[in-house]
This record gives sequence, structure tokens and C-alpha cells, in this order.
Amino acid sequence: MSLLTLVLLLAAGAMAQIGPSWLDAPMQGWNEVDKGVPSAQPGTELQAVLDRRCGSSALAKSATADAVRKAGWVPFLHFDQVISRGDIEVVGGMTAATTPGCEATVFNLFVFVGGRYAGTVSPVTMTRNRDGDVGPVRISGADSLMADFARYTPTDTECCPSSRARVSYRIEKGSGRPVLVAVDARRIR
Repeated sequence: MSLLTLVLLLAAGAMAQIGPSWLDAPMQGWNEVDKGVPSAQPGTELQAVLDRRCGSSALAKSATADAVRKAGWVPFLHFDQVISRGDIEVVGGMTAATTPGCEATVFNLFVFVGGRYAGTVSPVTMTRNRDGDVGPVRISGADSLMADFARYTPTDTECCPSSRARVSYRIEKGSGRPVLVAVDARRIR
């Protein structure tokens, strides 16, 4: 393989990461009051097989994890951490985990308030190591949270995004049912 071919292949891989993203547009509401956990698209393994292989025993008896499971996702702890404060809980749901350590590779994060589903942190299913992959999530108040997302630039390699975006959310409870609303997205690096 020539050096030029290698450079073109690497550039194509990085450029595949770049493109219009929901993180580049003004924040639009994608979560709706009284909508249940969105149904998962089938993954590379049957849900029961993936759940046996990678499911979190810490979530085995969780009502919120059961809601995620009933929608076809396999519940997991994001970064192997319980994300909970007050009545807010964030539960991961995956449809694929390709590493031996069961790192979720196709997934979303689901927010619950008082045990009721409020919404997802991303309007699209995320893929690990791709543009828009969620990183740290912080519950920043009684009705707010923040999440950081990987952003790729044209010079980044497939492994290593050099930029980050932070999305701020608020939880609206006015209707009696919680709904997660993305308020702001800004580049932080």
C-alpha cells in the first residue's frame, strides 16, 4: 500500500466522523411528555444473549432498568457508575457490545425522574468512538443535568476526537410528568 493510499484511507475515516450533527443545530425538543422509553432497533445479538453476557447485576432489580429492558435495550451503568441524585437517575441501554469487557458500542442514556421516564440525552442512538458519543454526565441540580459529547475535527484520527460539546438540560415537571429538555449546546474544547 502506498503512503498516499494510506493517507487517503486515514482521511476518509476521519472525514466519516465529520458531518451535520444534532449537536450543531439549535436545540430542538425530541423528548415528549408521556412517551415511553423508545424501542431499540435489533442489535448484533439477541437481547437475552447480550443481557446474559453484559447485563449489569447492579441493575437486576431496578424498576427503571426494567423499563429500559422492556423497550428492547440491555441496561448498563454508564462508565460503570450509578448516576443518581435526588429523584433523578440515568440508566444506559445498549443493543451491542463488541468488546470482551462489554463496553456498550450502540446505545443511549435514559433519564428517569421519580421512577418516571423523562427522555434520552441524545435524539439518536449513539455509537462508541464516533462523533456525538456521550462522555461524562453530571446531575447538576434538582432539575438539571449536563452531558459532554465527543466531537471530531477534520484532522482527528478515528481513535481520538480533539473536541467536546457540552449539552445542558433541564427537567420540566409542570405537566405532572417529567420531560427532559435540551437547553444549550456549546463547544468546550
